[in-house]
Amino acid sequence: MNKFVPHLILILLVGLLPLSATTVAKEEHTQQKAVNQLWKKLNDKKLKLRSESALIVDRFDNPIYGKATDTALPIASITKLMTAIVILDSDLPMDEKIKITKADRDLIKLTGSRLKYGARLTRKELLHLALMSSENRAAAALGRTYPGGTKAFVRAMNAKAKSLGMNNSHFADPAGLKPENMASPQDLVKLIRASGNYPEIHRATTQKSLTVYPYKKKGPLKYANTNRLLKNKKWSIDLSKTGYINEAGRCLVMQADIAGQPVVIVLLNSFGKLTPFGDANRIKKWIESGVKQQG
Repeated sequence: MNKFVPHLILILLVGLLPLSATTVAKEEHTQQKAVNQLWKKLNDKKLKLRSESALIVDRFDNPIYGKATDTALPIASITKLMTAIVILDSDLPMDEKIKITKADRDLIKLTGSRLKYGARLTRKELLHLALMSSENRAAAALGRTYPGGTKAFVRAMNAKAKSLGMNNSHFADPAGLKPENMASPQDLVKLIRASGNYPEIHRATTQKSLTVYPYKKKGPLKYANTNRLLKNKKWSIDLSKTGYINEAGRCLVMQADIAGQPVVIVLLNSFGKLTPFGDANRIKKWIESGVKQQG
């Protein structure tokens, strides 16, 4: 073989790389433009949401619908998504057993827990319970056992928020019990996007139930996911979290697929236990109907 041939092949291949990247970028831009045009044809007046604040964006971050999107509001247990991120970033051993103590009790809202003092679960199990069933003591224990304790953990939460560009957000405790845990819908989209990079968060927030054995001489405890939409086969959900305290109202965030389009949904301060789920179903029907009419 001519000694110049390999060099020629290499030059040709290198020359094709920018062209390939450019082609991909153009295709991506074309898809983004087409999808954005699709959303512009949807009639916002037909979407009657009861949540005080709402935001829907597609995978390109094109806004599909928005209401009070820049206003920071209490987010309750949506906070636990940030708790999970900080824990997973810490590289702490997920199989380490953690004991629930009096320090983990809720002295803010005085909520109860099935995890009594002395219960022992792995860090991974506590993470799943915090995300899936919104277990407050599980979240508190995760923060307490972080290097430096709960105060250091909260500082890490706010530092992570800043690194994600969540400039209209503040975190005050690992469980989301304090009303000072606040974020705007725009910031929560960033939090959901970041959460989607962690397979453990995807698994924990989409599993329907989890059985754990926190006591040696007692039977198992079975927990269910707080998002009832996961039981509906018509929904395709990749990530979700619910939240509630009086100051925040009912909250729901999700990353889901609707009419073949990946979307992020943020619903804050809904009145009524089922209102966020009703709003989510209204959004699904609105998008599906609009896409069908245009198809």
